[in-house]
Amino acid sequence: MKTPLSQIRAAHPLDRAAVATAIAIPPVVVQALGHGHAGAAMDMAPLAHALFSSVLRHDPADPAWAGRDRFILSAGHASLLLYTQLYLTGYGLTLDDLAHTRTPGYPTPGHPERGRTPGVEMTTGPLGQGVAGAVGLALAARREETLFGRRSRLFDPTVWVLAGDGCLAEGVSAEASSLAGAQRLDNLVLIWDDNRIMIDGTTSEANASDVRARYRAYGWRVLDVPDHLDVDDITGRLHDATERTGRPTLLAVRSVIGWPSPAHQRRPSAHAGAFGEADVAAILQGLGFPADATLADLVRDDVLAHCRRALVRGAELHEDWDDRASAWRVVHPAPARARHRAWRGPDPAEIDAALASVPVGTPAPTRATSGAVLAALTPSGRLWGGSADLPASTNTVVLGTLASAEDPGATLRFGVREHAMAGILSGIALHGLWRPYGSGYLTFSDYARGAIRLAALMGLPVVYIFTHDSVAVGEDGPTYQPVEQVASLRLVPGLDVIRPADARETVACWRRLLKQPERPAALILSHQMLPVLPDAPDEDVQCGGYVTWSAGRDPDPLLLIATGSEVALALDAGHILAGRGRSVRVVSLPCVTWFEEQPAAYRDTVLPPTARRRIVIEAGRTTGWWRYAGLEGAVVGVDGFGASAPGPDVLAAHGVTVEHVVAVAESLGRPT
Repeated sequence: MKTPLSQIRAAHPLDRAAVATAIAIPPVVVQALGHGHAGAAMDMAPLAHALFSSVLRHDPADPAWAGRDRFILSAGHASLLLYTQLYLTGYGLTLDDLAHTRTPGYPTPGHPERGRTPGVEMTTGPLGQGVAGAVGLALAARREETLFGRRSRLFDPTVWVLAGDGCLAEGVSAEASSLAGAQRLDNLVLIWDDNRIMIDGTTSEANASDVRARYRAYGWRVLDVPDHLDVDDITGRLHDATERTGRPTLLAVRSVIGWPSPAHQRRPSAHAGAFGEADVAAILQGLGFPADATLADLVRDDVLAHCRRALVRGAELHEDWDDRASAWRVVHPAPARARHRAWRGPDPAEIDAALASVPVGTPAPTRATSGAVLAALTPSGRLWGGSADLPASTNTVVLGTLASAEDPGATLRFGVREHAMAGILSGIALHGLWRPYGSGYLTFSDYARGAIRLAALMGLPVVYIFTHDSVAVGEDGPTYQPVEQVASLRLVPGLDVIRPADARETVACWRRLLKQPERPAALILSHQMLPVLPDAPDEDVQCGGYVTWSAGRDPDPLLLIATGSEVALALDAGHILAGRGRSVRVVSLPCVTWFEEQPAAYRDTVLPPTARRRIVIEAGRTTGWWRYAGLEGAVVGVDGFGASAPGPDVLAAHGVTVEHVVAVAESLGRPT
């Protein structure tokens, strides 16, 4: 009878031993912890060993090396697969780090997190997001090579992404994969762990599609690995996958989840949780280890030395790349300088000069002003993005060509794929050379929510341009009229939600975004024309909240706090109330996050704590605004769905009118 160890096929005995070690580590760790995911980390261990030891272009001593390939574990629950290879190949992780995965204070969280672990390129876990991120990385890398590399292949790495059945069942991966095929991204390799098991059953019980045929229909090349234990065949197929053929590659690996567990292989129970002491003992014995082997027992000195050859290989690859890059800079000084300038980041003077050309003195929809900003900045090459099939409506039409396999393009055509668009933008941001943006209607931000949340978790400087910002959209009806979206987006930690009130505020907000690329931002822009408001310094707008107009000297003024299109409404109401002898202060609050980051002294000058009569006005859900209104204040908003009617009529039906704001103000009474 063949033992599991003998079923691992590798020409070099130490490769077989290294694979056995990589398979054994996950069930031992999970058994000791009592929680975690071992199954996929076990079945993909032979492939991961072949990739990290022989194929992946990487330098474990320098995880941020510019010439490296990128590897993304979209199936983030299999984090032990990645952590094991990072340990074995010399990224600085220790056996103790592996033993304490999913434990506070260790660089081995339950799912990979960018910035926590050397060698982790992207935070993953929500299935399918890694696929979309990899598409964005591949697009950005190809663009860098096309713009600067002059076919040197210096800046065009292979982007690898490992996904499971769950990843490929998610719609975001289908959207992104379809676009990758249309873009002919031949620097992208998607490794599919084809183990045919889901958490609650087999894939055939929920999915009758032929994944290979589906990817061929997307325009992909499909390569098969029939046996996940044949290390030499896997290595050859991985090398084949790096060939540039004008198509992205799906490498389909037939595997057995949880192999060689007697009790759990080929079963959903292999996905998560401890296998049990008896089963782990059987796994270890089958792989040639003592039944009670510890983690230290699993890693022989000669096996570790064999895996750490990746450090030598990485140093050689790194040195060769450095030599070729130096020679390239001599032969191509102009593109080399251009690339250096691009990586150096935005020039504040260049930004100011471009924004100075944007008209701000006449009434305009804020979407139109934002479009003028994009047009002004496009020649600088700092921004790159596009729209989910709505460039004219979201005012993201910019001069220049569309990105394609032949052309770096001034803009991307994402198609009707809001979720993939947002995930792809994350990948472009991870690459780091461009500030990515994507646009769509605000009501459809719900489709993109998973990718937006992940970008916020990673702190990626993506700009989401969402137009048609309220029920003022009008006749298209409630399905196109956002109500809860702004409030919902404000709940995402680390996401700046920005709703400018006029053209000047729009330019000021863009200026801050461009000069301070701190984190993702959602620009919420109007469909309707907005008037020009009283002039305000950019610095005030960029504080997130400021006094735009006031009347009277009462120490306890009535505060009218508004955002976006409702600031003009608040001003009109304020003038009426001032004419009735009220002391009034109108506050524009374009970004709550920016405002709350200001010192308390500044915030108190804008919203005096003694001013308890407050009305917050925003044409969306009132949820969240009561902290500003207080117990003695009021919130004027939209807490129900809209209707198919002219925008002013829908606003009036919900009380978002000057007359209603004045009435609410009078109902609050006057200072005594």
